[in-house]
Amino acid sequence: MKNKNGKSSEDLLKQIEEMGDDHMMSSIETPMREGAFDLSDEEKIAIIQGHFEKIMHTLGLDLTDDSLSGTPKRVAKLYVKELFKGLKPENKPSLSTFQNKYEYSEMLVEKNITLYSNCEHHFLPIVGKAHVAYIPNGKVIGLSKINRIVDYYSRRPQVQERLAIQILDEMKRALNTEDVAVYIDAEHMCVSSRGVSDQSSSTVTVEYSGKFKEEETKREFLTYVNDKLK
Repeated sequence: MKNKNGKSSEDLLKQIEEMGDDHMMSSIETPMREGAFDLSDEEKIAIIQGHFEKIMHTLGLDLTDDSLSGTPKRVAKLYVKELFKGLKPENKPSLSTFQNKYEYSEMLVEKNITLYSNCEHHFLPIVGKAHVAYIPNGKVIGLSKINRIVDYYSRRPQVQERLAIQILDEMKRALNTEDVAVYIDAEHMCVSSRGVSDQSSSTVTVEYSGKFKEEETKREFLTYVNDKLK
């Protein structure tokens, strides 16, 4: 059977498998279906719990065992309330900004922000650090808010390239400035625990905007980031 583009089901499955291994992203926005927010958290948890029970049963696990009986609900709550809570717009942090009364005009860098996400191709963990910088215009933002921005966009199925862009765009919107940079260095469990099983590599993605595209500003930012290695 072929779809409207003339591709067979086998061709589509092959293309999807290849995209997953190459970690390609299809859009800057997280792909969401229509009606994605119609169900309550409790309804989502109940549905996911039922599906995960079937997965465990299919794998041959004994769900009457004391250690396993509560796993489907624990996994469902973990998905909805923790790992993927960044999918819900109402969980987006409030990004209060303040007038730059100190007239600080140099680069501000928030380094080593702990990042936990999940690869959207295999639903395996992405763990690393984000470094976010901006040059104040008329506004500044509380330092903890930068960490919250990183956490919000991390807590959804992700591609690291998209994550960097989403953080950058949110900082630009909040501060009404183009002068933002985001550097992410993370390990992907889909690389270290499957396929090639490379346990020593990490992935770096960097997004620059405004003055950070200028070589001198870019070098200054990277100097601050790389100081963590000394």
